[in-house]
Amino acid sequence: MAIILCINTGFKTASVILSAENAILAEEKNEMQKDHASFLEPAIQKVLRVSDKSLNKIDAVCVVNGPGSYTGLRVGLSSAKALCYVLQKPLILLNTLDVMANALHLQTTEKKEVLFCPLIDARRMEVYTALYNEELKLIKPYSAEILNEDFLQKEYQNQLVITGGDGSLKLQQLTNNKKFIYINPLFLSLPIVNLSMNAYNSKIFANTIYCEPFYLKPVYFKK
Repeated sequence: MAIILCINTGFKTASVILSAENAILAEEKNEMQKDHASFLEPAIQKVLRVSDKSLNKIDAVCVVNGPGSYTGLRVGLSSAKALCYVLQKPLILLNTLDVMANALHLQTTEKKEVLFCPLIDARRMEVYTALYNEELKLIKPYSAEILNEDFLQKEYQNQLVITGGDGSLKLQQLTNNKKFIYINPLFLSLPIVNLSMNAYNSKIFANTIYCEPFYLKPVYFKK
């Protein structure tokens, strides 16, 4: 039974999950984005204590690696890499949009003739997005897009578009297109656990030393 420690700090709400196979053993959340860094270590200790597990009993560390908040992604990956290095455990990276698409799939009753489109607010009228078919196969790659009234009109035909995430709130204000079905809030915990276990079973691990957050857009730091 594989035990995985999962870290998600790319959004306003951060979470730490301890899972076994596809079950959540314990979970801690923090809704103060500025406190994500100080939240992580106590949260990790608490999910271990609640589950009566020790760090050396985990089999892998998983982190939701972006796109998302630049600072949050760096905090999460730095902590995950440090744990993997010290414990000599494999590191699993999950794409945020993949996690959200899985959440959309789990939270809708519409499973046929649909497309899934997670949307992450990237400030102003820009969003991070991707497009998935009804089998959750990626059919439009991860990208940063400007929202407008014609968003995705070239991609869908007769399908409904199931969308969600904080970026979808902007789209909802722009268009009353009946092809869009909005699902919010998205519950990400179970998708994170499921995808991390799939990656573990398939031995899809990252290079602990050289991996970086997936920002999607170039990062410009102030001097």
